[in-house]
Amino acid sequence: MNFDLTEEQRMLQETVGQLAERQCPPTEIHKRLESDEHDAALWSSLSGLGLPGLAIDAAHGGAGLEILDLAVVSETLGYHAVPGPFLGHVLAAHAIGLGGSEEQKKSWLPALASGERIATIAFGEAGSVWDPEHWSLSGSGSLTGEKTFVPSAADADLIVVGLTGGQLGVVEKGASGLAIEPVDCADLTRRVFHVSFDDTPCETLPGGAAAAPAVRDVGLSLLAADAFGGSHRLLDMCVEYAKTREQFGVTIGSFQGLKHQLANMALDVEPNRGLYWFAAYAQDHAPEEAQRMAAIAKAHITDRYMQIGRDSVEAHGGIGFTWECDVQIWFKRAMFDRAFLGTPSEHRERAVQLAPWAA
Repeated sequence: MNFDLTEEQRMLQETVGQLAERQCPPTEIHKRLESDEHDAALWSSLSGLGLPGLAIDAAHGGAGLEILDLAVVSETLGYHAVPGPFLGHVLAAHAIGLGGSEEQKKSWLPALASGERIATIAFGEAGSVWDPEHWSLSGSGSLTGEKTFVPSAADADLIVVGLTGGQLGVVEKGASGLAIEPVDCADLTRRVFHVSFDDTPCETLPGGAAAAPAVRDVGLSLLAADAFGGSHRLLDMCVEYAKTREQFGVTIGSFQGLKHQLANMALDVEPNRGLYWFAAYAQDHAPEEAQRMAAIAKAHITDRYMQIGRDSVEAHGGIGFTWECDVQIWFKRAMFDRAFLGTPSEHRERAVQLAPWAA
């Protein structure tokens, strides 16, 4: 078995990476951190590559590719810390594709595939509740209640909402009783919002109960991919800094202690590549392993990302934690990846419960 990316997947990563290098160098990201406006030009460029519709079926305007293709794109976006609504958008589109009626798919998916309309997911509830089994927001035809930590909610035309019983519903932008408030958060490349509903019209997805766990697991796989890309970028930044920063007349890369630290970081990062690959691959090809592998990948890789972030701050010395230093951008993305859709400890517990020997 040749467990590797295809030539097409590598070309996709390279193309997305080249676009990110042109439009999202760290200097530009710093500027965007100080603005809460949606970067329409960047989203248009990503849409021009077909990224919003990558996993939407061809019949509804997408490319009809697999979750692994989404994941390798997520790795690249994570490596370059590309801001924007990609994560919430592709998960919402996946939810509609899996759980929507044919009429709903025809109504919403083509515009989502082209990037003309933006979508997101509202799964989080107070008390760090993320899993479909524990959602408490209920409603039939209309919603009254709250969701929190909703990514890019202010820019979204559609919000896929997690409902009690693991159901899914869709609320459209401008619906009556819909209120969106920004949440103070660390990662300003992926802003989150508090969303409240007051008798707000909601259209239920008929297959939502079956789709919700799958969407959650795809989300875990994409977060793991983003975390791998981000941790790899931090490692590369530390190596470059060690080659150029001088102390006592020599580059700090010549210090044995730092060499050991960088070597340990590399050993922490590289083995995670195959873990996120298989977690994403399993979503389409190994359903019996998909839930557990997504939980393991999310728990382990996002945990490692946080540690690589801490190590990178140390490797950059006194400037590592400052606003002006690029390290803080990726460190804060690590905080998002670790917390969104549940913490590593929660998913390690799920992985144990899902193990064959735990049955």
